[in-house]
Amino acid sequence: MNLQFPQHFLWGGAIAANQVEGAYRQDGKGLSSSDVQPHGIFGEIIDRDVETITSIKDKAIDFYHRYPEDIALFAEMGFNCLRVSIAWTRIFPNGDEPQPNEAGLAFYDTLFDEMAKYHITPLVTLSHYEMPYHLIKHYGGWGNRQLIEFFNRYAKVVFERYQHKVKYWLTFNEINMSLHEPFTGVGLARESSKQAIYQAIHHQLVASSKAVKACHEIIPDAKIGNMLLGALTYPLTPKPDDVLATLQENHTWLWFGDVQARGEYPGYMKRFFKENNIQLTITEDDRQSLNTTVDFISFSYYMSACATAEDKDKLKGNILDMVPNPYLKSSEWGWQIDPKGIRILLNLLHERYQKPLFIVENGLGAIDKIDENGHINDDYRIQYLHDHLVQVGEAIADGVDVMGYTSWGPIDLISASKAEITKRYGFIYVDLNQDGSGTLKRIKKKSFSWYQSVIKTNGQHLNRKV
Repeated sequence: MNLQFPQHFLWGGAIAANQVEGAYRQDGKGLSSSDVQPHGIFGEIIDRDVETITSIKDKAIDFYHRYPEDIALFAEMGFNCLRVSIAWTRIFPNGDEPQPNEAGLAFYDTLFDEMAKYHITPLVTLSHYEMPYHLIKHYGGWGNRQLIEFFNRYAKVVFERYQHKVKYWLTFNEINMSLHEPFTGVGLARESSKQAIYQAIHHQLVASSKAVKACHEIIPDAKIGNMLLGALTYPLTPKPDDVLATLQENHTWLWFGDVQARGEYPGYMKRFFKENNIQLTITEDDRQSLNTTVDFISFSYYMSACATAEDKDKLKGNILDMVPNPYLKSSEWGWQIDPKGIRILLNLLHERYQKPLFIVENGLGAIDKIDENGHINDDYRIQYLHDHLVQVGEAIADGVDVMGYTSWGPIDLISASKAEITKRYGFIYVDLNQDGSGTLKRIKKKSFSWYQSVIKTNGQHLNRKV
């Protein structure tokens, strides 16, 4: 069929402050939870000295100083949207200060102004896999109800500061991942009890709703959404037990969307809490706050998986452990490639929430090599993105309201899971090695011109065979 994308579709890419900026203590930036995970989400947590540089993340790709060059390259590709995150610790270095850090606020002013020069719409995440480490060390992370107040102060400051520059916002990145990596998500120890983790998540959900309310009040013409790790699961077999296991597996992440889009905990989670002796402290103010729901649903999608009622070996995917699908191929990192899954997921979320959807992460991590002519022929990435975008077009034809698509890592960045630069996602290669050596020179890959053509034709280029 002839794919048709909406006239004002938002095309672009997505990056996160702690994976691109570097300059980790410049201009008053405080120590973040990401800074004490120098080897990534799955690595050791180190209560480190702020003065020393110990991780490739500390300098990353130096976006903090090189953003004009990178924004110009994104504009050359035709981006009309760029998803970025604000480093909370640039605005409130410790998280509990009464007044913000002006140097941090000024940096994002210049970043948004640079984007405006090229008519690139910012989509801004308030908290992307990081928070002030001080709030973990001295308050106990999101297990402490005070963090709702601290996050609300931070959100209001940035809404007021950037109200004329930013009209699209997200609260917490992949909020459902806290069940799998509680330190990164809610600042709790990995061995924390279910009771503690779910209470901390509750505080974060309340903070998210309060941020939505504040955004509506301060920037009436803005839209603010949530962000889910799209963990689509299929039954391994048609056995009813496997189908039920799949329903329950999908519930483990969909309930976050249910709370943020519907304003209350679903019945199946109330049953789960009861059967697991989890007793959440929920105040009347909490209930009232949760009634303020998001304007749209955003999500990441990298792979699907299977579920079964029987014990099976699992693969480590994007944060989650998953039962592999025997009908799918896998990437170099073992992530199963399922383009049709994004169409299925879009339809599922549309039917469930009846709200606009935004695909804010999707991409292929791979080892890219420069050939003897200095070129990077990443046909595998082109194929991956082509096949997924074709299915996005199919979902739009199905009647799904899709706002936009921002591919993950339009420029090579430091991976979240293991702090690797060798796992590259970008249309733009960065000359950087895992030991920190390299010139940081930016080089266009073959996929650069391909994505440029996709955007220029508003998706019509996808009707050609790759």
